[in-house]
Amino acid sequence: MSEFDSLIFDMDGTLWDAVDSYAKVWDVTFADMGMDCTVSRKQLIECMGLPIDRIYEVIVGKPDIAEPFLKHLAENEDNMMYSLGGKLYPGVKEYIPRLAKRYRLFMVSNCGILGLPNFLEFTGLKPYFTDTLSYGQTLLPKEGNIRLLMERYHLLAPIYIGDTAGDCKSAHAAGIPMMFAAYGFGNAPDADLKADSFEDIANFFLKDRS
Repeated sequence: MSEFDSLIFDMDGTLWDAVDSYAKVWDVTFADMGMDCTVSRKQLIECMGLPIDRIYEVIVGKPDIAEPFLKHLAENEDNMMYSLGGKLYPGVKEYIPRLAKRYRLFMVSNCGILGLPNFLEFTGLKPYFTDTLSYGQTLLPKEGNIRLLMERYHLLAPIYIGDTAGDCKSAHAAGIPMMFAAYGFGNAPDADLKADSFEDIANFFLKDRS
């Protein structure tokens, strides 16, 4: 038997790459707000894992329009990401159903309120996840949402799987280990485990360690 009873996944940089779609959402929002701005893929990747208000500070940095901009950005994301979606990393579509037969699967992300539901609908992976929580739903940091899932489902030995140092810090703050998805957007030198592909993640958790 595995030493873990549940797997909690990050979304961006762990299960899919939707950065190009996010960039389109930002650029449409800039245009809607009458701002002569664009955002690059590189800029967004550097912000991955941060709450949206912090991303706004980094990319835009105009506190006087933060509230209306972020409200409109959220509306555009909700309306656009359902159809734009992202690209699942190799192995995700194949292995998530197999992992779900052995573990309860969850997602925790710093995205907006419809980010995770849109992901599950777009990818067809909804049947395999027990629950999801996001910053947009609860306004809690990742560690808070991880703890909330642990309490709600009486999880005794979960592990968080993500791709940034922030993911690692949040997992440890919640009192659980973290597996670093090294193929993603960031780095996590303090991670407890490391995987170079999603197939590596699946093989680690599916192998019999009894």
